[in-house]
Amino acid sequence: MSRDKHLPLTETVYYILLSLLEPAHGYLIMKKVEDLSKGEIKMAAGTLYGAIENLLKLKLIEPVHSPDKRRKIYLITQTGRVVLQQDFERIQHMVQLTEKAFTER
Repeated sequence: MSRDKHLPLTETVYYILLSLLEPAHGYLIMKKVEDLSKGEIKMAAGTLYGAIENLLKLKLIEPVHSPDKRRKIYLITQTGRVVLQQDFERIQHMVQLTEKAFTER
């Protein structure tokens, strides 16, 4: 299988897509990314919304109905799930190769 044109994902985009396996609004996405990265990634609102705009254009996420009109809610699309899965498999492959290389020494 050939590599998707969206790969490799940046670390931040990977965490955003991972956080959107469940619907979330901007602040919750920022919190989830920080939690998932163990505090390594702290996003500013402008960075997040720039990434959201990009991901919407790429059709990797989509807006979903929100009961609160003041908050936009987003969710990963099927295409986004496929891209996230492919990047996960790419990372797993690299980890396996690295583990093998270190244990052979």
